[in-house]
Amino acid sequence: MEKQREAVRNREPSPEIGELLALIRTLRSPEGCPWDRLQKEKDLGRYLLSEAYEVIDAVIEGSPADLREELGDLLFQILFLVVLAEEQGHFDLAGVVRGISEKMIRRHPHVFAGKSVRDVSEVKANWEKIKATQEHKDKHASPLFDGISRSLPALSRAQDITTRAAKIGFDWERADQVIEKIEEELQEFKEAVRLKNQDGMEEEIGDLLFSVVNLSRFANVRAEEALRRTTGKFLRRFQYIEKRLQEEGVNLEEATLAAMDRLWEEAKS
Repeated sequence: MEKQREAVRNREPSPEIGELLALIRTLRSPEGCPWDRLQKEKDLGRYLLSEAYEVIDAVIEGSPADLREELGDLLFQILFLVVLAEEQGHFDLAGVVRGISEKMIRRHPHVFAGKSVRDVSEVKANWEKIKATQEHKDKHASPLFDGISRSLPALSRAQDITTRAAKIGFDWERADQVIEKIEEELQEFKEAVRLKNQDGMEEEIGDLLFSVVNLSRFANVRAEEALRRTTGKFLRRFQYIEKRLQEEGVNLEEATLAAMDRLWEEAKS
């Protein structure tokens, strides 16, 4: 086991990574790019999230060429953040690599420390236990939800939070109970609409979405991915409408709802 740990620790970064770091340092230099010199961590955080979503799109599309390109874009943003940290004396790439290697070794005692596990469920249980007992950082936060980023998309964050809560028994017993809750929240939203209560409508929509996320979890469906899939389907059908209207010589802005509905049904079939 110790040989495996040493192999992880002693693995050298590729020269290509060093070249990319040097390229970024050049962009940040006085002789480099004025735009790159202005970038701050918060600026890059926005780009990082965008590039991560494009990686997910490439994974879903199943295109190795697109995935290779998008992983490169994501890696560039990650290394740019490393260079900013270098400039401020916080850490370098070696520190990042050592940190994640040590974490993965710590979280895989069944691989690197000779600990035996029965199955995948025990691997997951050990992972969460190690995170909670050895890595919990914020003494003011709940250890149960530690590691669930506030920057996650709302649907993903809600599903991760309810999954953690369910692990300690704070959960519905059956899917039909969640469906009843959805119906209850829908009625409460209708009442807020009737009263023209804007704050109430926002709150009830939130409750309704949270309940739907719970139902997604019971159905073993990732709510974020399900909505992404449906949004993609909507876009494909609407693109069909645009194409057909163009063929018929009708501008999108001038098309009637009846005409668009007709083409929508065509797109579905």
